[in-house]
Amino acid sequence: MQTDTKTNSKGDAVLREAAARAIKYTARIGDRRVAPAQKDVDCLAKLRERFPLLPGDPMQVLELLDEIGSPATLATTGGRYFGFVIGGVLPASLAANWLASAWDQNAALRVMSPVAAELEEVALAWVCEALGLPATCEGGLVTCATTANFTALAAARHSLLARAGWNVEDDGMFGAPPIDVVVGVEVHASLLKALGLAGFGKSRVIRVEVDNQGRMRADKLPRLNERTILCIQAGNVNTGAFDPAAEICPRAQAQGAWVHVDGAFGLWAAASPKYRHLTHGFEQADSWATDAHKWPNVNYDSGIVLVKEGMALRAAMTMTAAYLEAGALREPMYHTPEASRRARGVELWAALKSMGREGLCSLIERTCAYAKRFAEGFREAGFEVLNDVVINQVLVSFGSAEATQKVIRAVQEDGTCWCGGTAWQGKSAMRISVSSWATTESDVELSLNAIVRIARACLR
Repeated sequence: MQTDTKTNSKGDAVLREAAARAIKYTARIGDRRVAPAQKDVDCLAKLRERFPLLPGDPMQVLELLDEIGSPATLATTGGRYFGFVIGGVLPASLAANWLASAWDQNAALRVMSPVAAELEEVALAWVCEALGLPATCEGGLVTCATTANFTALAAARHSLLARAGWNVEDDGMFGAPPIDVVVGVEVHASLLKALGLAGFGKSRVIRVEVDNQGRMRADKLPRLNERTILCIQAGNVNTGAFDPAAEICPRAQAQGAWVHVDGAFGLWAAASPKYRHLTHGFEQADSWATDAHKWPNVNYDSGIVLVKEGMALRAAMTMTAAYLEAGALREPMYHTPEASRRARGVELWAALKSMGREGLCSLIERTCAYAKRFAEGFREAGFEVLNDVVINQVLVSFGSAEATQKVIRAVQEDGTCWCGGTAWQGKSAMRISVSSWATTESDVELSLNAIVRIARACLR
């Protein structure tokens, strides 16, 4: 008993120390450089060693992790990170993450964790409500939009081939009736990856012409049929533009096609009365993929897949074994590619519960307003904004490709804020994505002034 008591006491001390260090990290995140200094990155070399022979002291392991690791992080949870459409992390979600890690639940089956299964089901219903999607949708929580796209495409594959009398789960794709996949020219790379994983091939897709904002042109759609998957976008990753779903969906479904929506961040615009019009028509699709670790600011990782035809999703994802007996209620593992997985629904539920409808709406409208302020400031400074700023994405050019790349590198090295680069319809651009709940007006002004100052110095 004495040994157990000592072990528990030491474990408690490590957990208290971890909490103290985590709180200190989050408290100071807004005051530090956004990108780590090179010296802090170089210090990561100290972690390279042979696998230790002897056990290590957990407290020393924690100290090493914090002292070497924390300075080498990107301050993505702060208010001045504007890269890769990465949200911050809400306090309630972070706290729920700590508790869920202590629970260490396997969210595969309800019998493994009743609380994980229940929270996941509640959170998915709330997501459907917030996004204006049918309440009868079935879905699952996965790692990211890439996996969500893959999962939805697998459901679509099942449904279309089942109509043709083919059991794709048992008989595979060899010899199966062919399925056409239609995408826009500005299709996101993650969707192409998902198509490759699902056996459709990345180069076999039919690409539809887009306009100058990256929106699929409905007048350029090819003839569709009952063995067509049409993939549309809610929020272009560069411009934030939305495909004209209200025009596309009825036409596609009249021809028997399955419409899938890649809405990694843009779908959340539906939660705002001010921006909901942008998502009009997307509710008519057959499946949707999105991320909660983008706009809703849930911890990584938190992807969401939703499918109107729940039976198709379950048929594509279900696995059977004698010891995996399902109950009468929804079983999480029958809706995702993973069986054993962490209880992602805990953080998603906590984030949505803490914000409510008004908080989620405020987050979306506030970050969109900040994006418009960035665009306004760049235009006032004489720089070219390349996109119509419809939501939270801004593309700015500083002249030639070489000049723009030089400015991007200098901004990242400066550390005041962090913005990435991209190419948009033949032009090099800096891409700014305002996604974090922690961003304030002062963060925007400080970052805008820094970018303009650095750009003018580079161009000089």
